[in-house]
Amino acid sequence: MKPVTNEQVRALFAHLESGNADAFFQHVADDVDWTVMGTHPLAGTYHDKQDFIAHTFGRLNRVLREGVLLRVTHILVSENTAAVELEALSTALNGVPFRNRYCWICRFDHGRIVEVRAYLDSALVQKLLEDNEPALESK
Repeated sequence: MKPVTNEQVRALFAHLESGNADAFFQHVADDVDWTVMGTHPLAGTYHDKQDFIAHTFGRLNRVLREGVLLRVTHILVSENTAAVELEALSTALNGVPFRNRYCWICRFDHGRIVEVRAYLDSALVQKLLEDNEPALESK
């Protein structure tokens, strides 16, 4: 199996930076094993791409004015694994900047992401959801 390159990872994550999550997720296996670390409502292990998107990106997109906006800050590649550090550049519905930081450890197989371990600030996600989801329910 050919190792993934820094250039391939950067090109893939450029889709997230430009707000084109659909193009990014085309390179994620349908049966991805995606673990979101932490103790917040989005934490857990997802074994299906659509389940992951619905319960994380979908939920966040509802409470962020411009949806999930991410910028890559660092990439480290070794063989078929990439450690990608990202920062959120979004604003919550209540006007508070959402500046979470992430580290996604991604394992690739034939150019597709098949496994991710995502690390983030649990308290910040918890506060975002607590402060913004009730406003959606009252509409």
